[in-house]
Amino acid sequence: MEAEGLKVLEPYYLIFSTLGAAIMAVIVIFIRLKSQLKPVTAKKIVLPPLFMSTGFLMFLYEPTHLHGIQIIESVALGILFSFLLIKTSKFERIDSHIYLKRSKMFVFILIGLLVVRILLRVVLGYSIEVETLAGMFFVMAFSMILPWRIAMLRSYKKIINQSNETKEIPSIHT
Repeated sequence: MEAEGLKVLEPYYLIFSTLGAAIMAVIVIFIRLKSQLKPVTAKKIVLPPLFMSTGFLMFLYEPTHLHGIQIIESVALGILFSFLLIKTSKFERIDSHIYLKRSKMFVFILIGLLVVRILLRVVLGYSIEVETLAGMFFVMAFSMILPWRIAMLRSYKKIINQSNETKEIPSIHT
């Protein structure tokens, strides 16, 4: 009897969890846009995936366990999405600080990723258990953020190394 009651609530759970994910994504978009106004540091690049990695603890809960193909699909989609973020994330040096360049496409890509994620959630939500779907979306998000942040760190270090090389070159006018 109790299981029947939960089945009745499942469509509402899908709606509210999708709405919650959309609200969180919009907040993340605003945070990302605001962070572009502040200088970037290696620490600010590395910490988000590190903090996010604690989410893997969700897989201690047995209903979130994924099958091999679900992991492969989630990782592949995350890596595919990461290419869009990598292409739109460029740095620039202003005075002695490094900033993430503003890109008009970056906002549209984040919104597009949100729409795709919501559509996937709605389409798959009726054929895959909610817990499994949550695990798949987490793996997808982590697989998107990790390569993006690694690419950002490499670009950041390249700019740092270029500025260090510039400082070491003796001036011709001495």
